[in-house]
Amino acid sequence: MWEARPGLAGYDVVDAITFCFLTQAFIGPMEVFGGGLDLAQRVRTGDVALDLVRPASLQFWTMADDLGRAAFLFFARSVPPTVAGALIFGIRVPADPVTWAAFLASMVLGIMVSFGLRYLVALSTCWLVDDRGLQSMSLVMTTFFSGMVVPLVILPGWLATVAQALPWSAMVQVPADVFLGKRDPLGALAFQAAWVAVVLGAGALVTRSARRKVVIQGG
Repeated sequence: MWEARPGLAGYDVVDAITFCFLTQAFIGPMEVFGGGLDLAQRVRTGDVALDLVRPASLQFWTMADDLGRAAFLFFARSVPPTVAGALIFGIRVPADPVTWAAFLASMVLGIMVSFGLRYLVALSTCWLVDDRGLQSMSLVMTTFFSGMVVPLVILPGWLATVAQALPWSAMVQVPADVFLGKRDPLGALAFQAAWVAVVLGAGALVTRSARRKVVIQGG
């Protein structure tokens, strides 16, 4: 595509190759394809009752566990293929430590947005019992609107504007653009932080409501 239309959406061929390897690197830590939480299963079995009596927030306890998972997958799943891609195909690498720091912060915020969305889907089990339908819908939305399929910047007109304003873009498109130097780091981090606040706030409200539901359903 970029060989046919050089400079499409401000990317060159090297940028496009780099974007491809970055999206692959994000799959594990961001859990782009969903899952990564056993909360839904614990709700179905009633084991979540044990989690609710712990002297800690269910949401933040679950997030701490998820961040540990993401950190492991970053080193085990993200770094090796990206290094291999850099050696075989050549990718664009930030030249200054400020960009690297901004990218790492952006990636952490992207993981937190991903967790917030997946946590909401998992908690839906308190009402739906079987969350597979919502999981499938979440998979479609995340895969497309995160930038995993194609960079959101090449979508036409209003669709690109809407897609880049949704929370899923904070998972792939925004960190990738920070890495490539295509986006102001402060603006990117502020955008992601805002969505972190929104999804975690929604998670806290839904958790409060789910507590009453779990008492009835929880076995």
